[in-house]
Amino acid sequence: MLRPAVLVALALASPLAAQQAFRSGVELVHLPVVVAARDGQIVTALEPSDFEILEDGKLQKISFFAQGATREAVPMHLGLMLDKSESMQQDLRAACNAAVRFVTKFDEAVDVTFVDFDSKVSVGRFSPPSYPQLFERIRDKKAGGMTALYDALGMYLETALRRDGQHVLLLYTDGGDSTSHMTFGRLTDLLRLANVVVYVVGYLDNQSSSQRVAQQMRISQIARETGGDSFFPGATDNLDEIYEKILSEIGGRYTIGYSPAAGGSDGKFRKVEVKLKRADLKGVKVRTRSGYIRQ
Repeated sequence: MLRPAVLVALALASPLAAQQAFRSGVELVHLPVVVAARDGQIVTALEPSDFEILEDGKLQKISFFAQGATREAVPMHLGLMLDKSESMQQDLRAACNAAVRFVTKFDEAVDVTFVDFDSKVSVGRFSPPSYPQLFERIRDKKAGGMTALYDALGMYLETALRRDGQHVLLLYTDGGDSTSHMTFGRLTDLLRLANVVVYVVGYLDNQSSSQRVAQQMRISQIARETGGDSFFPGATDNLDEIYEKILSEIGGRYTIGYSPAAGGSDGKFRKVEVKLKRADLKGVKVRTRSGYIRQ
């Protein structure tokens, strides 16, 4: 097991750390791509020739293509982030148990980075043989403190920037940020730097109606930047159903890579679009990250 480290100060991503994710002319830009029919079913068995990739409006040549979450194609790293602030007191046990079941079913992950947060943030990484310790860690803390959501996300993204492979983060929270040092703008930059797909489960029934709307929009924006998705269950009883949907999506998604043109490593945001070329796939929705920042 990799020794968990308790971290209370947030380190911002450096340009050197960011180079691993999108380095001009050397690394491939890997895009997670989900294709869904109108009924929400994942569309599988597509070929590279079915897709068209544009970066800042310019057509790109596909040089990597894989479907699913197999370790053989690109190593899969799972991130699990759990809100343990005071407002989670009634729902924490159900959230922890559902998280354990999710990890147990996610066989493709080579490891799990677990992040729990209230006013402070704790991070630990676990390989499959040490999952019993991970499950104990998930369940061993009572709810308390405030919600350092942005700091926790930033800390996880910082670790992902330094590691090759696919990164999927599952975040469970019941409210908005209340105590982070990191701004949402800086967090958005990190989301665009890191090759991480974020799925957010926001159980917001404990919030007032006005707070709920604002927090829903912010959580949805976090997921949308990365090509992930957000879910807002009406009860914790719905968690397993949501997690099954996420697992199905990860198993059926595509990873498409291309080499961006040399030069242009100026730290600016590059907009990415993925389109389907086949006329018989009209009405099918394609989802990927909004773009990336090239360093």
